[in-house]
Amino acid sequence: MSLGALAAFLFIAGVAAYVQTITGFAFGLVMMGLIALVGLLPLPDAAAMVGLLTLVNATQMMLHGGRHHVTRHLLRLVLSASLPTLVVGYFLLEWLADTRADALKVVLGVIIMASSLQLAVQRKALARQSSDASFVGFGIISGVMGGLFSTGGPPLVYHFYRQPMPTAQIRETLVAAFGAAQVVRLSLVALSGNIPPPSTLAGVAAVPVVMGMTYAARRWPPPLSAAALKILVFVLLFLSGVSLALPAALRLLGG
Repeated sequence: MSLGALAAFLFIAGVAAYVQTITGFAFGLVMMGLIALVGLLPLPDAAAMVGLLTLVNATQMMLHGGRHHVTRHLLRLVLSASLPTLVVGYFLLEWLADTRADALKVVLGVIIMASSLQLAVQRKALARQSSDASFVGFGIISGVMGGLFSTGGPPLVYHFYRQPMPTAQIRETLVAAFGAAQVVRLSLVALSGNIPPPSTLAGVAAVPVVMGMTYAARRWPPPLSAAALKILVFVLLFLSGVSLALPAALRLLGG
């Protein structure tokens, strides 16, 4: 990785960590979307690096907030569904990366656009907690997305934040689920021999950047209202999704 590419990677990682800390999700979406948009890394290598940095971010957030608020029953439901499908998503990424690169970009772009629209939709809290089966269902979707692009957050964020639960319980349970998913995904990367090359691993320099920006977002939140911040993140994600998916879709249609 050249110095210019490394600087771009560090900048993207910093932006993603800041957005994640302020909004509660979008780390993987921002990183994968911008990395794929500028062609900084092959998507499998990018997903591996995003997974590592997501784990760092989740660990830091967990240590800051404590583990006492984790709802273990819901965590077990989500992980029992998401971890097996994460394996499926991971090997689907490997297959598509080798044979259908443009299709992979379309899928990622659509996921980013759909997830950004989730930000724009007002979530109404439910009067009573959803069924266990619903947590399993959203866990399955999250697992596939996490295996593909290390972006398993949006389905779970959407579902959890509609529950009549204290925010601390929701946040810490999600962080624990994201951290566990990345441990499994990174283990798959190592076991399958798909560890990014040394030049790409230079991106681990982003670890202190992620930690610093996570702290900065907590210490100095932006001077914007929650609504304005939501609109800003929505626009950033949606435009990156369109810019990524549209050219790839046109190439596919052109044959």
